[in-house]
Amino acid sequence: MALLVNAAILTVAGAAFHATGHTDVAEIQDAYKLLAPIMGTWLAPVLFGIALLASGQSSTLTGTIAGQVIMEGFLDMKIPCWQRRLITRGLALIPAFLGVLWLGEAGVGKILIASQVVLSLQLPFAIWPLVRLTSRRDVMGAFVNSAPLKAIGWSLFAGITVTNLWLLFTL
Repeated sequence: MALLVNAAILTVAGAAFHATGHTDVAEIQDAYKLLAPIMGTWLAPVLFGIALLASGQSSTLTGTIAGQVIMEGFLDMKIPCWQRRLITRGLALIPAFLGVLWLGEAGVGKILIASQVVLSLQLPFAIWPLVRLTSRRDVMGAFVNSAPLKAIGWSLFAGITVTNLWLLFTL
């Protein structure tokens, strides 16, 4: 869901800014401020904000459900839903809030880029155990990964890892 929302945001913004000659939009604040005059309605920036919120909520929901499955299914730990939601939302919001307080509104773009870099760097550490675990018949039973799915998973792991290493060593 987050992929579709983000793709829609990028497509609409890219088409709107390119068509009107605004090719110098570099920050999310610029995009937000320019949407109303370009699209001709005050509703455009509001929908932009709602789409960003929906994307973030989709991502947080996915993380919460994944944590619940791991904690209850594999670790046999039971935590009430409200506590789990509070913990996962707190872990997501507190660093962002502190970053905005520290860097101000001008730092929002930097925070977003830094968060994406951190996510990219941690992704292989999530993919490796996921593919290994879901490829074990003794753990997954009938739901074990098929050979093509394993190949896709390991290819994604290798591609992301190589790309991250290349980026780290070229900076």
